[in-house]
Amino acid sequence: MEPRLVGPGPYRATRLWNEIIELFRAGMPLRKHRCRFKSYERCFKASEAVDCLHELLGSNQNFGPEVTRDQTVKLLKKFLKNHVIEDIKGRWGKEDFEDDGHLYRFPPSSPLKSYPKKPTCGKEVIKFPDWNEPKAGPSQEHIPVKSVAMNSEMWYKRHSIAIGEVPACKLVFRRELTQTNIEEIWKSMTLSRLQKVLGLDSLDEVLDTKLVNSKHIVQNVYNVNKQGIVTLEDKSKDLPHWILSAMKCLANWPSCSDLKQPTYSGFERDVFKTIVDYFGQMKEPLLTFHFFDIFVSVLGLLQKPSKAVEALQISCLLLPPENRKRLQLLVRMMARISLNQDLPLLSESVRTRTLMVQAFSRCILCSKDEIDLDELLAAKLVSFLMDNYQEILSVPSALKSSIEDHVVHLQRVQIKYAGADSDAALPPPSFCHQITTGEFEYQRATGSQEPLAALLEEIVMNKEISVKDKKKKLKQVNKN
Repeated sequence: MEPRLVGPGPYRATRLWNEIIELFRAGMPLRKHRCRFKSYERCFKASEAVDCLHELLGSNQNFGPEVTRDQTVKLLKKFLKNHVIEDIKGRWGKEDFEDDGHLYRFPPSSPLKSYPKKPTCGKEVIKFPDWNEPKAGPSQEHIPVKSVAMNSEMWYKRHSIAIGEVPACKLVFRRELTQTNIEEIWKSMTLSRLQKVLGLDSLDEVLDTKLVNSKHIVQNVYNVNKQGIVTLEDKSKDLPHWILSAMKCLANWPSCSDLKQPTYSGFERDVFKTIVDYFGQMKEPLLTFHFFDIFVSVLGLLQKPSKAVEALQISCLLLPPENRKRLQLLVRMMARISLNQDLPLLSESVRTRTLMVQAFSRCILCSKDEIDLDELLAAKLVSFLMDNYQEILSVPSALKSSIEDHVVHLQRVQIKYAGADSDAALPPPSFCHQITTGEFEYQRATGSQEPLAALLEEIVMNKEISVKDKKKKLKQVNKN
């Protein structure tokens, strides 16, 4: 059985769990083993299971080579707890799994997890409010008008269209958008874009959109400092000063501007432990329990890095501002520590990058219901965050521009008229329509010639003017 990429979509964690079980059962070598003078057929040692599963996970594009042996052991513990494997005496559940020589086997049928029943309601693309409907009431009425005599000079100052009485057109009013309206537009268009990037027919099974706070999105976009870090209106939700100082110390090592006391051997490890302990005691991960499924779904795009970055950019906009700020500061610190060659080793046995992932994965992403692949999924996401944190934790400019343009469009009042000023009102309304450049030039030419021809005609045909006066007036017209 060949491993396959499990893409975005509902129940991705369950789909991955079932696939790993099937791959492990198909790939784990089974043979005869002896234990206490007794032979057991079709079984395997615990250490052999760790070797096999570790290699399987490392070569699987859903997890990758950064999976550690310790993580593999933890997964096998979950396999034993869920009766994916059992010891040679048939015990499971309460038994503990260790990386040793104990013998295990597969039960007759390995239980795969079932998928929740899908709701019977039809899927719909995210809809956003239509603020394009005009207001009812007086604003919909046509402008009151009065006939007015206009000369050629007045028309030249207007649109050089024609001489004479021109019907007034309708003012198309847009609904006035409140701050709440704008926030809802941000929410709707943001979720619509996320759904499109993930390639899903609906977000229903990966995200409860009712839990998405539109105010959070707007604050995360606009309340930022020069470094792009979120600024909080409620300062009590900021990180404690002592934790910020500790994080700055390690992120900027050895240039610790906040450091006011001499260092000692092992100082940096103590500072690191202080930071780990603080984030480890949080009751909820930074990406929140509510958004666990959406972030797991985004992991299905990691083979398309640009798509994954955009999806994570948008998903991180949904976070409460205090969570987003802590995530920005924490991941930036983790990335800098991992690349800092001047910082003394923080562990004797684990390389620095792996230590960062192990120390902070759970406080960044985990499930409230203890999903069996929590740790592997969190490690995968955190590794990608560290490598791309500057892009992921910045505001997506394309999305921001498109929403701002949409809001401006909705707020713009369109005035459609055929040449009349607002103070010059005319008989029954006639709505404007767009004309070609050629038509405009023709109208401009005829607009200037027709009144002249009419004036000449009036002079010639006027019987009350003597021939002498007619010649005099015609000469005046000719000079002008």
